[in-house]
Amino acid sequence: MNLAVATFGIALLGATPALSAGFEQVMVPDPNGAPLEVGIWYPSKDPTAPQALGLFQQTVANGGAIAGRGLPLIVMSHGTGGSFEGHYDTALALADAGFVVASVTHTGDNYRDRTTVGRLENRPRHIKVLIDYMLASWQHRDAIDPSRIGMFGFSAGGFTALVAIGGTPDLTTVAPYCAAHPDEWSCRMVKERNINLAGNATGLPRAAPDWVHDPRIAAAVIASPALGYAFSAETLSAITVPIQLWRGDSDEILPHPNYAQAVYDRLAVKPEYHVVPNAGHFAFLAPCVPQLAALAPEICHDPAGFDRTAFHRQFNPAVVAFFQAKLPAH
Repeated sequence: MNLAVATFGIALLGATPALSAGFEQVMVPDPNGAPLEVGIWYPSKDPTAPQALGLFQQTVANGGAIAGRGLPLIVMSHGTGGSFEGHYDTALALADAGFVVASVTHTGDNYRDRTTVGRLENRPRHIKVLIDYMLASWQHRDAIDPSRIGMFGFSAGGFTALVAIGGTPDLTTVAPYCAAHPDEWSCRMVKERNINLAGNATGLPRAAPDWVHDPRIAAAVIASPALGYAFSAETLSAITVPIQLWRGDSDEILPHPNYAQAVYDRLAVKPEYHVVPNAGHFAFLAPCVPQLAALAPEICHDPAGFDRTAFHRQFNPAVVAFFQAKLPAH
């Protein structure tokens, strides 16, 4: 963990006017699918109150007035089987620091619906749809600076971010990789769910996915990216935006070195890289509450001695500091 970056972020937070987070939940039309569930956090000076957010509770100005103009926008992509709520504490930290944050629930790949988990090309397309909405249709769109857009992605959302900023994966690498690593979590999931990432429902090869890249994204924070091995140096060469890359050194789901490390090794311009001691895969999700631990104990389990809440007191300011540095005000 780069404590200097975190300290810098805290100092910047202390230098900005006191803001709280406004919040709203919207449904964003998707021209190629069901409407997208989206949570939006943004800076506000209105009074806040505790509010339920799924199984979590957040203190926000629900529907409050937005504060500021020319605000940077961060879009968020969750991991497989997640939802827009999973990184709410990071979103709150960004909103408190003056960012607008729009986090999508990926249709067909969330905790309620996993019917299209294998259609990974939908994910970066959802991000483009979300950015289009935020800039053209959101009620506070005039407060956003379209030249200051960043992205945060975790796990499958990290894969999504890599594609959105210009990477092109080769999904034909998945079958041979899983043949060589059958006990890895992701490979077991592919087998158990009979997912053929490079084929169609009949198992026959399908046309190469239409991977959507979005040049409006100017910086990215990527944590524990899925399918890192599916990107080569050549297919990552189109990425030119700054990246802050994270992994836990005890990631049991996407183990070292074939995911985050593979991405780091193959990027031509090296990212700001953080390897978090004793952190498991789910360390980057918001700290768990008892109700979530009862429903999904696997995502609330951390290695012995790892304190997720304490880690997020460093992680969130580091994310804020990165985006403040890479998406500066004009």
